[in-house]
Amino acid sequence: MNADEQQPKRTTPINVGVIEDHPLYRDAVARVLTEAPDIALGAVADSVARFAVQEQPPGSVVVLDLKLRGVQDAAAVLEVGQMGHKVLVVSAHAEQPEVLGAMQAGAKGFLSKDVDGDELLRAIRTIADDNAYVSPTLAGMIIQDSEDRHAGPKIVLSEREKQVLRLVAAGERDVDVAEILNISVRTVRSYLDRIRDKTGERRRAGFVRVAIREGLLR
Repeated sequence: MNADEQQPKRTTPINVGVIEDHPLYRDAVARVLTEAPDIALGAVADSVARFAVQEQPPGSVVVLDLKLRGVQDAAAVLEVGQMGHKVLVVSAHAEQPEVLGAMQAGAKGFLSKDVDGDELLRAIRTIADDNAYVSPTLAGMIIQDSEDRHAGPKIVLSEREKQVLRLVAAGERDVDVAEILNISVRTVRSYLDRIRDKTGERRRAGFVRVAIREGLLR
């Protein structure tokens, strides 16, 4: 894996942690992150429990494998998110259930383990800027699933509905969406009701599919 040197300089480095139980892959990821000039590598652990006892600054991007000892899969995403971090899942298990389950649990991004270092860094930088990141291959899979299950007239969303959908699909809570858009939580939930009516989706995983299909997650 090779670092991407074409990114603009940042005033402060991106704090990144790693939770990965495969020693060789964990070392490879750590090496890529150490070599990137805008990354500050912090806690590196083989489980969520061991990561939790280390001092990782809140708001860090955490590269997380799904199949770990102890807490794993969507539960691991939830636990790391509850620590105040932004989760980037990097997993060899990149089938539809794993991808949608992780995103529904609050992951900001998902990559399969066959990505190179450039894409890993691009995903980390995207998530650090409070955007969501799903690799093009996985995005295509989600879009295809959405098209297969929701064939019919094109969904027409207002600009405000698109803003709310993008933020919710990216993992923001209702209260955070309200603060970002300077509207009330009640208004956010009203928009979500309209989005549900228009899309037929009721859960976060469905919102992610629609947001990707509509080009709202970059």
